[in-house]
Amino acid sequence: MTPTHFPGVLLRPARTPLLFEKTKHNAASSICQATDFSPLLVNGEIMRLTWVRHTNTISTMNNFERLVEIMAKLRGPEGCPWDKEQDHKSLKPYLIEEAYEVLEAIETGNDSKFAEELGDLLSQVVMHAQLAKEREVFDIDIVARKISEKLIERHPHVFGNKKGLTSREVLHNWEIIKSKQATNNDYSILQGLPKSLPALLKAFRIQEKVGRYGFDWDNILDVVNKVKEEFSEFESALKNNEDKSELENEFGDLLFALVNLGRHLDLQAEQSLNTTITKFMKRFRYIEDRLRGMGKTVSESNLEEMDRLWDESKKESDLQ
Repeated sequence: MTPTHFPGVLLRPARTPLLFEKTKHNAASSICQATDFSPLLVNGEIMRLTWVRHTNTISTMNNFERLVEIMAKLRGPEGCPWDKEQDHKSLKPYLIEEAYEVLEAIETGNDSKFAEELGDLLSQVVMHAQLAKEREVFDIDIVARKISEKLIERHPHVFGNKKGLTSREVLHNWEIIKSKQATNNDYSILQGLPKSLPALLKAFRIQEKVGRYGFDWDNILDVVNKVKEEFSEFESALKNNEDKSELENEFGDLLFALVNLGRHLDLQAEQSLNTTITKFMKRFRYIEDRLRGMGKTVSESNLEEMDRLWDESKKESDLQ
């Protein structure tokens, strides 16, 4: 098997020596650094993943290395008091917050803001790696190595000989690989889902995962009928004055069915609901602004007036 190249990385048989040639561009000042990761088994042959970086002798620090050094300094003896007080648990809210800010940046379509928010999220990853390094358990290099190895192992259609897979076959193959790598006897294809995922997103991912194994509706009309069935059961529980726990159970079934309908239509319930929330907030802000122009507040208005302004806001949005 011959070595396989992709940007900055060399995948080669472990027995093959690593040879460097001078780069044609700026050869006089260009040097090559290489880091070997752990061996991998690819298509029955032991392969080695090597990260290769061409650097300039004048300035060998790239922006990522600079970020890692900045984080180490912030945590160092003369660093920032706040940063030095943090641990993995105290940083959890910030990790979630930064992830959501990335999502918001994607929605705005502002690439400059998108890059900035990705940087904020990256800083959280680097911070956690720095904390782990201080505990002498792992560092950012190990984090990068693990994800590199995982990507190669789970993409045999790119780095191995399993060519010509469709997107659906790729996803199914991922699940097969993960199940083979599982060490516990009671492995479940659902066990990797974080418990803290938002419920709508978790429902979507569960349905997506089991669907890869054929546990899914083939016809969209069957999914629609399931939604109608669940709504009928919820309506029945409501009319029969069932207790709150039963109503919650039926309401949950209805939501789960709606998420599944959205999935079959290539719609994510979480994103769809967020779009509706944004639209609602915009229209209600219109009501507040119009009332303010009348010298009134929401508490001084009434439902009839607010309904009229709501309809007005819908007409305004239709014209935009």
